[in-house]
Amino acid sequence: MSLEHTQATSGSGVHASADCRAVSTILARVGDKWSVLIVMLLGDGSKRFGEIKRLVGGISQRMLTLTLRGLERDGLVTRTVFPTSPPRVDYALTSLGRSLWTPVEALGLWARAHQGEIETARQRFDARAAKG
Repeated sequence: MSLEHTQATSGSGVHASADCRAVSTILARVGDKWSVLIVMLLGDGSKRFGEIKRLVGGISQRMLTLTLRGLERDGLVTRTVFPTSPPRVDYALTSLGRSLWTPVEALGLWARAHQGEIETARQRFDARAAKG
């Protein structure tokens, strides 16, 4: 059995490259590791910027800012500024973001459940690759 490239077509038989491009930009946003982690965290309620940064771990302030801005731009997260000193900023999932949370949660649960198997597969692969 060999793998081969197949061309995606719409119902009319016309190549759906415009659809592929549109979907790929959405998948790039919702599929990047930081967005997935942030959506998972916001699934149980709104959080402040510093709390998200602490819970995600390993994300720079700049990357967190860019990721939250992208999620907000795509309508997945709301940003609420409270007029306090210093200003308090909360982030929460929108209804669209909550609809994304279910598949993201399933993906996260799958990743946790199969962590050991994936690590074993990586070690086997690396050992074969090292042999040449």
